[in-house]
Amino acid sequence: MTQRVMSLAALTVLELSPVAMVEVAARAGYSHVGLRLEPATPEEHHFPLVVDAGLRRQTAARLRDTGIKVLDVEILRLKAETRVADFEALLAVGAEFGASELLVAGNDPDESRLTAHFAELCDLAGQYGLHPHLEFMPWTDASNLTQALRIVEQAGCDNGCVLVDAFHFDRSASSLDDLRQIAPSRLRYAQLCDVAGPRPDDMAEILRQARNERRFPGDGDCDLAGLLGSLPPSIPLSLEIPTRQLYEQGISALQRAQMALDKTRQLLLQH
Repeated sequence: MTQRVMSLAALTVLELSPVAMVEVAARAGYSHVGLRLEPATPEEHHFPLVVDAGLRRQTAARLRDTGIKVLDVEILRLKAETRVADFEALLAVGAEFGASELLVAGNDPDESRLTAHFAELCDLAGQYGLHPHLEFMPWTDASNLTQALRIVEQAGCDNGCVLVDAFHFDRSASSLDDLRQIAPSRLRYAQLCDVAGPRPDDMAEILRQARNERRFPGDGDCDLAGLLGSLPPSIPLSLEIPTRQLYEQGISALQRAQMALDKTRQLLLQH
């Protein structure tokens, strides 16, 4: 049986440089990492891989030395004013690192324009061997599984995919029945974490939890067994589990990465 791909997502250890992140992934026992080539917010500390050739060389060397591979690169935002051609440098860096998946957010209330931009991105990304995954998040303009799938299907590109993140799946009240209907070719990897407590009424609180306070698999209230059972078997898993509280308590990036992987393996063994 081939070993399931386990990837360390940047948000889990956001304080680390890409070089240190690869090192931590290797020491904790991951097979892959996800590289954040574009920051998710203006506030977050960012390591500019796209423009820093020296940092790219160091990261590539650490990947070679450890045998760690790159699963995905993130995060592209499709906005009203987006010019898809502007993303080419980022796509080229993703391909240079051997990534196969690309994480995309939809930030355009005009769904037809968002769909057109996604199709254009798929065409461009295809030249670099990348599969754009539209990640639905409740506060974006691709807010749930149904909407994200509709956009991807209407874009009509073979390499267009939907990214299921356990947090957003739960907080958007998406349905396992709907998930089971999706063609496996549209689901090439998934993001795993757990989440505690009832769904907040306040979107700002949902967003805060998403970026800062997720739980390791098995430590929350998500039906992760149901989620995994509804996804393609052995789908690669990106462990995206920011735990700001643990970080502030001085729990190291290596310890947090290790806890995420251990808890995920326990969950997979149980189910």
